[in-house]
Amino acid sequence: MTIMIEISSLLILMWTQSSITVESEEDVTTCLSPNNGAGPFWCYGSPLVVRIGDDVFVSAMETGENIPPLCNTRWRIFRKHGNDNWEMVQSAEKFNQREPCPLVGFPDGRLFLSTNPSTQPVGTQYGACDPHLIEFSAENPQNPGVPSRPIWDNDTVFTDHSYRGVAADGRNKEILLLNIHARSGDQFWSFRDANNQWTKHGSIKFPIRSCYPQVALRGKSAHVMAISDIVEPVEEWRKYKFEQTKASWDYVFRKLFYTFTPNITEKDFSEQIEIDSVESTSGHILNLDLWIDENGSAHILYRKQNIQSALMRDKFFPNVPITTSLEYVVIKNGEIVRRRTLIESIEGKSDELPSYARFHVSSNGRLFVLYSCGRKGQNKIMEITENGHSEPILIPLRKPFGMFFTAIERGGSKPSDIIDIYGPGEGTVIRYARVRF
Repeated sequence: MTIMIEISSLLILMWTQSSITVESEEDVTTCLSPNNGAGPFWCYGSPLVVRIGDDVFVSAMETGENIPPLCNTRWRIFRKHGNDNWEMVQSAEKFNQREPCPLVGFPDGRLFLSTNPSTQPVGTQYGACDPHLIEFSAENPQNPGVPSRPIWDNDTVFTDHSYRGVAADGRNKEILLLNIHARSGDQFWSFRDANNQWTKHGSIKFPIRSCYPQVALRGKSAHVMAISDIVEPVEEWRKYKFEQTKASWDYVFRKLFYTFTPNITEKDFSEQIEIDSVESTSGHILNLDLWIDENGSAHILYRKQNIQSALMRDKFFPNVPITTSLEYVVIKNGEIVRRRTLIESIEGKSDELPSYARFHVSSNGRLFVLYSCGRKGQNKIMEITENGHSEPILIPLRKPFGMFFTAIERGGSKPSDIIDIYGPGEGTVIRYARVRF
C-alpha cells in the first residue's frame, strides 16, 4: 500500500510539471499614462479579460492626446480568435472616462462593458458621470453596442471616481453592478436578471470607506469583498510620512471586509465581516480575488504585509522584520471556516516574496492559485486542496507578469484548462499570455 501511494504521488507530480504549456505571449496594444490618478489596470478588483469559446476579449484604455484630466481616456475592446492576431473591434467615440472599463460576458455569446462616461464639459474634475453597461455580440463584435442602464437607489452621487465592481453569473445570465457614492462612500448596487431587467437595487454601508471591490454572483447568491481606503488616520504617522516624503497623497489600505446575501432578490446584504486588519502596525492589505464554489462557500485571496514600509518600521517598529504573506480564507454562511497562509516571506530570510495572485478553476472544478514572485520575477501556480496545497510549479513565461488579470468565473468565463493572462508589460505595453495545463 505504501509503495502504491508513493508511486501515485510521483505520477501526479510528474503530470503537473510536464503539463504546463505556454502557448502564446503577445503584445496587445499600448496605453500612455493618463496622469489622472488611474491607469489601464486601476480597476484591479473587476475583470478586464473574458473568454467566450475560442475568442478572448480584453478591455484596454487609451489616453487622449491633449485632453485635460481627469476624464481623458476612452475604452477599446480587442479580440483574439484562436491563434489569430489581436484586432480592435470596438472603441468609444469620446475620451470621457477616467478609469478603465471592466468587461464581463456570458457563454451564450453576449459581452458587457461597464462604462462610466462623464456628462460634464471636458476638463471637469470630480464631475457627474453616467455608469451603465453596453452589450455587444461576441459573434459580431463590430456591431453597435446596446446600452443597459441600471436602476439605482435615490440620491446617488456618481462621479469619475467610481470604484465600481461588476460580476456576471454566466450560467444563470445575471449581472451585479456596484458604484460608489462619491460623498458617503457607500457602495450602491443594481441587479440585472436573466430577463435583462434591473429588478433589485440597494446599497452597502461599510464601517469605513471601502473600494476596489471583488464581486461574485452565483445562483442569486451575491458576495462582495472590498479594502478600506482612507487617509492615514493616525496623526503621528501621517505627519512623519509627510515630513519624510513631502507627498500629500496618503491613503492607506489596512482593513479587509466581506459581505454577502444568499439571495439578492429576497434578502439584503449581511452585516460586514472584517476578515483581517493590520491597523495597529501600519500595515498594508491588497485584496486579490474571490471565488464561490458549488456549495456557496466564498474563497478569498489577499496579500498581507505587517508594516507598510521600511520607513515606518525604522521609526515606529524598530527591529521588527517586515513580513509579507499570501493569505487564503474560506467563508461559509457568513462564518470564517478556514484560514491558511499559502506563502510567507520574512524580510532577509526568503526570496519567495508574493506580489500578486488570482484564483483559477479548471474544467473539472479544481481550484488553483496563480501568483507572481516579486523578487524572483516569476509566475507560479499551486493547487488548493482540502488539507493544504500542492508544491508551486513554475510557469515558463519568457516575460513573467508582475500584476495581472485572468479570465475568471465571476467575470462570466467558464472554468477552463486554459489560463488567459492579461496585464502590463514594459513601459506602455499591454500584454497577453495563454497557458494550458
